[in-house]
Amino acid sequence: MELKVEDLRVNIGNSEIVKGVSLNGSSHQFIGLLGPNGSGKSTLLKAVYRVLKPKGGAVLMNGKDVSLIPEKERARVMAVVSQFNQVSFEFTVEDIVMMGRTPHKKRLERETAEDYRIVSGALKKVGMEAYSKRRFSTLSGGEKQRIILARALAQEPEILILDEPTNHLDIKYQLQVLSIVKQLDICVLAALHDLSLAAMFCDEIYMLKNGCIMGKGKPEEVITPEMIRDIYDVRASVVTDTKTGQLSIRYQI
Repeated sequence: MELKVEDLRVNIGNSEIVKGVSLNGSSHQFIGLLGPNGSGKSTLLKAVYRVLKPKGGAVLMNGKDVSLIPEKERARVMAVVSQFNQVSFEFTVEDIVMMGRTPHKKRLERETAEDYRIVSGALKKVGMEAYSKRRFSTLSGGEKQRIILARALAQEPEILILDEPTNHLDIKYQLQVLSIVKQLDICVLAALHDLSLAAMFCDEIYMLKNGCIMGKGKPEEVITPEMIRDIYDVRASVVTDTKTGQLSIRYQI
C-alpha cells in the first residue's frame, strides 16, 4: 500500500496552515512528522484522513485520490489514532475496540467469533486485555489512548495515522505502543514531538516548520544540531552510539 501526499495546502479561516507539503510512505515504512507546536503536523494529518478538506493538492492511496474513495471503503484501509478521544456514552472497553470492526461489516451484521478473536488480540497487544469489561469513561488518559490504538489495530488497516500517539503515556507505554506499531509492518504516518523516540522508531522523518517541509531523510540525516536549532530554536548536540547506531540528543540551556 502506497500513501502519497502531493502539494497539499490547507487553510483554517484565512490562514494557510499547510503550505504545499508533499511526502511519500509505503508498506513496511514508519514515517515521522516532527516540528514545534503550531508547525502544521496535526492539520496535515487531518487533511490526509479527510477531517479537513484541503484547499489544494491531493492525497493518494495506491494512486487513487482519497476524496473519491467511499468512507467505509477508506476505513478498511486507513485507521487513525488522534490526540483527543472523548466518548459521550458509557461503552465498555470491548465495545470501543469492537467499533474497529465496523468497516468490515455489512449493515446490521452481527459480530462473529472472528471479530471477538481480533478484538481480544488487539487488547492483548496493548496490554489491556484484563480491562475488556471496564467502562471506557473510568480509564486514565493513558489507558484510553491504548484502547484507541487497540481499536485501530482491530480495523486491520494497511495505513495507520497517528497524531501524537504517546501523549498521556509514561515512558514504558510510550516504548510499548511505538514498538507495537513498528512491528505491524504496514505504512505508518505519525506526528511525534519526542526526537529521541522518533530516532528510535522512524524509518524516515519529515521536519515541518510554519507549514513547510524543512528537511527529510533518515533520522541520522535530519536530527542534527543544525536542524534542531533551525526548527526548534534550541541548541543541542547529537551523538551516535557506536555499537547500536542509536542517536542521543543532549539539549543545551
